[in-house]
Amino acid sequence: MFNDPVTPRSLLTRALDGTTLRPLLVATEDFRPYPSIADRAAWDGLPAAVRSALVAAGAARLGEPWEILKASVQLGFVRTGNRADFEAPHAARRYRLSELVLAECAENQGRFLDAIADGVWLICEETFWGGAAHLFMQRRGIGLPDVEEPTYDLGVGETAGLLAWTHYLLGARLDAVHPMVRERIRLEIERRVLTPCLDRDDFWWMGWHRDNRPVNNWNPWCCSNWLACVLLLETDPDRRTRAVHKILRILDIFLDHQPADGGCDEGPNYWARAAGSLFECLDLLHTATRGKIDLFREPLIREMGLFVPRMHAAGLWFVNFADAPVRAGTEAATLYLYGRALGDPAMMAFAAWLFQERRHPQLGGSMSRALPRLWLDAELNDPRARPPLARDVWLPELQVMVARDHAGRSDGFFVAAKGGHNEESHNHNDVGTPTVYLDGWPLLIDIGVETYTAKTFDAKYRYDIWTMQSQWHNLPTVNGELQQNGRAFAARDVRYACTDTDATLQLDLAAAWPKSAGITAWNRTVRLQRSQAVIVTDDYQLAAAKLPTAFNFITARPVDVATPGVVRFGAFPEAPTSRGAALAYDATALVAAVDTVEVTDPWLKSSWARVYRVRLTERTATPRARREFRLTAAV
Repeated sequence: MFNDPVTPRSLLTRALDGTTLRPLLVATEDFRPYPSIADRAAWDGLPAAVRSALVAAGAARLGEPWEILKASVQLGFVRTGNRADFEAPHAARRYRLSELVLAECAENQGRFLDAIADGVWLICEETFWGGAAHLFMQRRGIGLPDVEEPTYDLGVGETAGLLAWTHYLLGARLDAVHPMVRERIRLEIERRVLTPCLDRDDFWWMGWHRDNRPVNNWNPWCCSNWLACVLLLETDPDRRTRAVHKILRILDIFLDHQPADGGCDEGPNYWARAAGSLFECLDLLHTATRGKIDLFREPLIREMGLFVPRMHAAGLWFVNFADAPVRAGTEAATLYLYGRALGDPAMMAFAAWLFQERRHPQLGGSMSRALPRLWLDAELNDPRARPPLARDVWLPELQVMVARDHAGRSDGFFVAAKGGHNEESHNHNDVGTPTVYLDGWPLLIDIGVETYTAKTFDAKYRYDIWTMQSQWHNLPTVNGELQQNGRAFAARDVRYACTDTDATLQLDLAAAWPKSAGITAWNRTVRLQRSQAVIVTDDYQLAAAKLPTAFNFITARPVDVATPGVVRFGAFPEAPTSRGAALAYDATALVAAVDTVEVTDPWLKSSWARVYRVRLTERTATPRARREFRLTAAV
């Protein structure tokens, strides 16, 4: 089911066409967003520790063999569904090159230039710069890339961006190796990016020909690297203007579908490449027009920027619905610069705090993210940095609630709960699920997603994956049925309220399950009684009770269900002295059982070592009941 039609906002193009845009853009040779290697005052002025780290990282790469990319490994995606074995060496080549380039800029002695040329040449020799999973975009489909049809995906964009920034940063220094190095960069970016993106309108992420279906983070992410390539390398003024204006039109399609509350249904981690990449585009445009295009006072742009601090739970933990990991990898420098552009000191302070908490931020990687971080050392190390820890947040369009016991503190309870629907980007079937923290440590969790494979984005098989299913969220299983994916499977009559003593989300969840579940009414309430308890109440009615209803609660803490009527949660494994909790339930009506999953997937294991599912199941198949689950902290 497609979304209802949206009213175009046209935020970026309502006052700009090709005629009005062209005189605003500085010439290619005058576009200087960051210092090049020739600007020694800037590079030599970096803090000594930063310069030393850059040079050391590059020096460690010298003499290392470059990764080999094999056709047989690339074919693993269609043969076994494995994409990681190809993506790992593919990404490693690019990370290595970024470190070498930054090291040469910092040291300026020429010792990294041959290795840089090796990396550039190897990457330029690749048939396709993108991912094996994204070859569906070519007419011949997945398998091996067709050299005769350049397509543009996230990987192509990131690679082109890296090479464009390399060309810009090192400039004529690359000619010391051979003049054809820079010529090759320009040729490859022209044929892989500048021409196909300007000439074609059928790349899905552009947003055209989609019957009003929204686009996700691909749109601004692809645009951000394309825009960088245009501004850095396109020398034809007409083509340059046409490309920039087309990018603005494409970004407008993304913005047209964004909720006014600024919510990102892909979660805080994907925000980095949704609103975060949108910020990169707006920042590049601001620089390329000497501030004449400035969208940072638009209310929607502001609300989108504030999403990540609003979704912060405690420590390095974030609200993580959908495919988002519970420890978001959002770059602190991007958050800081976004906050600075908005004129929001609280967002800047949060970004600086996040930078300091991570302690050892990487300096390489995506060049568009590595460069701005270098000149923010003093700001990001501000000792006054702190997280805002808002007491209450409500995003009415995204239908996400966040509440904690005390503003500005992580002790006590923190609750997040969502309504929404089951066709969100990177969707899990999770309408109505809450997550709960106690004293800053996870209690009831959203598991997240395993390492991406061919099944992950296959419409037929995605929901065979256990972490995508409602029974592995804090949701009931009704007549043996799970929630179903699709836009129609959504919360209804969603109501939110908060006071100094309570924060409550009420939802009608009946439509989130298929008709075969036989639900005639399902009203869920998630309530935080500040400094007392978290209460989940389900008031339901079924047309017929074929099987006993099971209420599922997911945790990463050890559990004890030996005492009827109470589920005891132990300390969080990473914090042995942390407080436990108890979940009270009606033992006369429900019986408790526990399923344990030893986490083996590498991506998921970075969040949890072991996951438990507590099943509180009706003793008999009951067509109508009201069940209350009261969660309190251990005394």
